Amino acid sequence: MLFETAGIEVALWIPPLVAFGVSFIASMAGLSGAFLLLPFQMSVLGYVHPSVSATNQLFNIVAIPAGVWRFVKEGRMVWPLTLVVVIGTLPGVIIGALVRVLYLPDPRHFKLFVGLVLLYIGGRMIRGLVRGKEVAPAPAHGEDDDFQTKVLFWNLKEMAYTFRGKTHRFSVPGISLMSFIVGIIGGIYGIGGGAIIAPFFVSFYGLPIYTIAGATLMGTFVTSVTGVFFYQGMAPFFPAMSVAPDWTLGLLFGIGGIAGIYLGARCQKFVPERFLKWMLCLVLLGTAGKYIVEFFR
Repeated sequence: MLFETAGIEVALWIPPLVAFGVSFIASMAGLSGAFLLLPFQMSVLGYVHPSVSATNQLFNIVAIPAGVWRFVKEGRMVWPLTLVVVIGTLPGVIIGALVRVLYLPDPRHFKLFVGLVLLYIGGRMIRGLVRGKEVAPAPAHGEDDDFQTKVLFWNLKEMAYTFRGKTHRFSVPGISLMSFIVGIIGGIYGIGGGAIIAPFFVSFYGLPIYTIAGATLMGTFVTSVTGVFFYQGMAPFFPAMSVAPDWTLGLLFGIGGIAGIYLGARCQKFVPERFLKWMLCLVLLGTAGKYIVEFFR
């Protein structure tokens, strides 16, 4: 099938199948999988126009709600944390979209940017793993009630919640500033920011991956909605450049992502957190290395 906006031709079944596999694994760590779909689109499908960022965010819009619903149903959504993430990332993602179109339209330079972002994320996660930071154990069957979060308090300065008998406390201004910076990077990359902010929550603030997954997915969803419509709105001002998302391709990725994210959210609590982290680190560093090497060749 020919996708005119993307300028590529690919079998109809490939996008949903790839999206299913990627999102199933990534959603267990609170990610939609968009950070891996973008390299797939660029390197495998040959989709290198700026609109690939918007198409990637369209995937998030379609795929994420199923996973968020699952986390809400299981009582693992920390709503105050979600609100802070959304408010912080929204203005950043708009700035990021402008940077992508105005300063990074060249796919070669954009790949270097992607490679450096992924390298930093992977390095940050490995640092936490090597230090042996405590991680929450996966629960046995029948422990769903113990796997819920409970917000103790939150205000403009600080927030705290409990998870499996342990209290987690952190600064609201710190989270907001980090979310803003992540929003800019996510807007450039076209991932909504979840793949960047989730490792920060885990490695810097020491939050259990089981409790931040819903918040990061929801934040990614809201910022992706903003990103897609902002890219679409910019398209008339750049008639010589492919800026608006490829709606058909994005929807096909999203269809596969719906099933993958839902199943990943359902299975997450039965998978050891350390295994999830190492798995993501290997994928991140492998993709980052490929792009950085390609830039210097």
